[in-house]
Amino acid sequence: MLRSFVSFSLRFRGVVVALASVIVGYGFFVAAKAKLDVFPEFVQPQVVIQSEAPGLAAEQVEALVTRPIEAALIGVGNLESVRSESIQGLCVITVVFKEGTDIFLARQMLGEKLSEIGGQLPQGVKPPRMSALTSSTMDLLKFGLLSDKLSPMALRTFADWTVRPRVLSVPGVARVNVFGGEVRQLQIQVKPDRLLAYGLSLQDVLAAARNSTGVRGAGFIETAAQRIVIQTEGQSPTPEMLREVALAHHEGQSVRLKDVADVIEGAEPKFGDALVQGRPGLLLTMSGQYGANTMEVTEAVEQALADLKPTFDAEGITLYPRLHRPATFIENALHNVETSFLLGGALVAVVLFLFLLDLRTAFISFTAIPLSLLAAVIVLDRFGATINTMTLGGFAVAIGVVVDDAIIDVENILRRLRQYQARKPLQHLSDVRELFNVVLNASLEVRSAVVYATFIVALVFVPVLMMTGLQGRFFAPLGTAFILVILASLIVALTVTPALCFMVLSRTKPHTEPAYIRWLKRVHQRSLASVSKQPLVIMVIALALCLSAAATIPFFGGEFLPEFREGHFVLQVSAIPGTSLGELMRIGKQISDELLRNTQHIATVEQQIGRAEMGEDTWGPHRSEFHVELQKLPAEEEEKVQAKIRDLLAKIPGIQFEVLTFLGDRIGETLSGETAEVVVSVFGDNLDILDQKAQEVAAVLGSIRGAADVQVKSPPGDPRMAVRLRPDRLTQFGFRPLEVLEAVQTAYQGSVVAQIYDGSRVFDIAVILAPDSRKDPEGIGALMLRNAEGVRLPLSQLAEIYPTTGRYAILHDGARRRQTVTCNTRGRDVASFAAEAKKKISNQVAFPFGVYPVYGGTAEAQAKARQELVLHSVIAGVGIVLLLAIVFRAPRNLLLVLANLPFALVGGVLAVFASGGLLSIGSLVGFVTLFGITMRNSIMLISHFEHLVQEEGMTWGLEAAIRGGSERLVPILMTALVTALGLLPLAIGTGEAGREIEGPMAIVILGGLITSTVLNLLVLPTLALRYGRFEARTSGAMEYLRAAVHS
Repeated sequence: MLRSFVSFSLRFRGVVVALASVIVGYGFFVAAKAKLDVFPEFVQPQVVIQSEAPGLAAEQVEALVTRPIEAALIGVGNLESVRSESIQGLCVITVVFKEGTDIFLARQMLGEKLSEIGGQLPQGVKPPRMSALTSSTMDLLKFGLLSDKLSPMALRTFADWTVRPRVLSVPGVARVNVFGGEVRQLQIQVKPDRLLAYGLSLQDVLAAARNSTGVRGAGFIETAAQRIVIQTEGQSPTPEMLREVALAHHEGQSVRLKDVADVIEGAEPKFGDALVQGRPGLLLTMSGQYGANTMEVTEAVEQALADLKPTFDAEGITLYPRLHRPATFIENALHNVETSFLLGGALVAVVLFLFLLDLRTAFISFTAIPLSLLAAVIVLDRFGATINTMTLGGFAVAIGVVVDDAIIDVENILRRLRQYQARKPLQHLSDVRELFNVVLNASLEVRSAVVYATFIVALVFVPVLMMTGLQGRFFAPLGTAFILVILASLIVALTVTPALCFMVLSRTKPHTEPAYIRWLKRVHQRSLASVSKQPLVIMVIALALCLSAAATIPFFGGEFLPEFREGHFVLQVSAIPGTSLGELMRIGKQISDELLRNTQHIATVEQQIGRAEMGEDTWGPHRSEFHVELQKLPAEEEEKVQAKIRDLLAKIPGIQFEVLTFLGDRIGETLSGETAEVVVSVFGDNLDILDQKAQEVAAVLGSIRGAADVQVKSPPGDPRMAVRLRPDRLTQFGFRPLEVLEAVQTAYQGSVVAQIYDGSRVFDIAVILAPDSRKDPEGIGALMLRNAEGVRLPLSQLAEIYPTTGRYAILHDGARRRQTVTCNTRGRDVASFAAEAKKKISNQVAFPFGVYPVYGGTAEAQAKARQELVLHSVIAGVGIVLLLAIVFRAPRNLLLVLANLPFALVGGVLAVFASGGLLSIGSLVGFVTLFGITMRNSIMLISHFEHLVQEEGMTWGLEAAIRGGSERLVPILMTALVTALGLLPLAIGTGEAGREIEGPMAIVILGGLITSTVLNLLVLPTLALRYGRFEARTSGAMEYLRAAVHS
């Protein structure tokens, strides 16, 4: 099969080269238009569901809204988890599906369930709805608006009805939330004393307000020849018109709304607010659609904002367009990886020329790189994959294998051409048929082993492809890219490389080897001869090194993923539950001013407090999030700025805080629903017991070395004013409970009674108590109520009113209550911290029956990833051994190939130790990659030994070992150098944007390549001399398999 393949390529070499040129051209076209992102989609298929329950406390939302919806969702297919949070007036449920679930089908199934549950919820609760489907990172762009000219209400109105629709219309934008400003309402702000004076109640005001304005269709008049539509006008679109609406008659005079209330343009009660650069302003946060091209959509949004620039200037609005721009990290990350990639490619070209000292041969070898990579890009693009840092990392790792494929062919063809030249005078070199056979046989001589080696290397990456969870979604693109490139490289080596060699090399006199190559071979031959005289000593030393390396691994620290250097920090700052919006605004201004004044390299600061009116966050006014955008800095400087921010926040009394990167925040939420590295969830039914045990867990975590930012995520203590209706009093005085409750809701939350239309804009008309009447907690008892018979009583006569405390939020996971404790680590690896935390919590916290802890966060994810890698590596190892059994008939030779793996382990372990002693998932993937590359070199060396004995008739011994090692010296050194130099920029740039994951991986591979190459060239031939079995003949089934491959 291989002979036919290569022979076809040589016969139709012009067609093959032309087709390769077309692939290169089309590949560049596809690459220029490829969808770019910093990382692949790393969030499992999930859907966020919201249901608003205005005025209900968290416990009421949990019982009346959350539990019925959860019960309806539990039976949905492919469900993995259901997490929920119930807060005052809102329920948010996150439904996570198993990997591979079609997200659109999942939303359809959820939609069917939600349509069934809508009618079962209490009156006043809005039907549950699914949030927009967004990308993994969610944030597309955050921008801010400030104005000294416009009022907060005018600025918000302009944003809601001009800016938001414009940017929301950009293709790829899923959602736009607005924080800050004042949402315009026409408010009827009732004065209780004036109601009392006129003997009226809130119900009277509500009835009058509902009838004060409206739009109704009036039908039409049908004449003999025409149909005339009746258009009615009955709106009261201004405060002046609403003030004159008649409310009642008192002592012969009409009582109008203005007599009992201030009718003004007021601000809707706020759920949140925003500061931009320490000043009250507007913050608009945008989310990208699932699968959208982040770069393209961001650029389109920025163009839309640029189009609005004249309007901003005319209205006196200052635009801050890049408060958080994830596309900047994508640009920086891809630029850094591309720079590393191109620099590595340039170094590879230099190495090829220095080893070959011939532009033609170097060109042929180098041609395989762009051809293989661009072929892989075309395949990835056809399947809808993005080009991201993980994909480029897979390309970088594969360069060595790609060049090795070409080098093996080119080097062997050159060597056979030299031998042919030595036998034939130069004038006979024009015998095309003989040259054809020389090139064909030289290519096939090494191709069988290369084919098996390629499939074995691909099989080594199977454990990476089989990882599940977030780690699998991160690294699968790297493995896919690597496998696509090496398979493309194999095809190139079977077709394009022989064709180019025949076209370029066969008709010219092959040059002799460079002098320093000959010197290298002599040094290697002498070294190998010396080493082979003391095999036992060498084996003992090698074994000792391998055992020492293996024994060191358990003492390494562990981390899931390194911190990303995005040039952006997220500060999560919270005060005690019940803190007012104004107080957190004051604290936020203090923090913003301190950051801008005392911390260098900060470009912008914004704070979002609470939640947006239609937002998904379940944050109250006591919680806020700062986004701090940095100027462009090296990774080390970013780390210093992060430390300085922590020090600054530590000086602010009365707050809890975390300082995270944006991607770290999103990855943490994906893993456990929380942003911290260590998460302990305490499950049970009794909230008081959960609070108690959570505090005990927090105390244990705080006592462990390295603990930082220890927090109980949903602490009790939210202040409340309880209004408990007295049924006996209601019955006695003839009041209906719902009427009383609606009156209280209207007074303090406001009731929307109608809408007014101002062109294309719509605004609410709401009835609410005047602001001064809503500031005194004790004043609620004086609220006057009237029943159907006209009896008026204060609320205090119908209900018990007393101050108490409750919970701002109640958390569920799998429909069970939970309380969550989180913490981060400083100066210590997460894996050892989590192990100690589990042990101490088990020993020091006594959990009663039905209450139990569940551990989550990055440490658990890392442990799971390790287990999966080990398990799948064992499975892949069986496949590798079976393939090796086909390549080598002697079991001893098979074991010799596997013996190189510990040699690679030594260098990889030394590299991890030198770089800080932390094993991340990137490092583990680096070990997997390293084993594949080094095993390939071993296969080629042992296969060459077999070739010398079986095909060239040499007797196995020192002479054959030296010759085989010498002939494989240049390809092994070139492969090692090419791979090392291709990865060197990634290793040197570890920690820079885009290189955070690939850097540790590259370091492991570099370290392992050094030791495995040295040991491959010296120790493996020595082991082969002592233990290898190389016979002159092959027969039986093995011969049949080999013949089948070559036929």
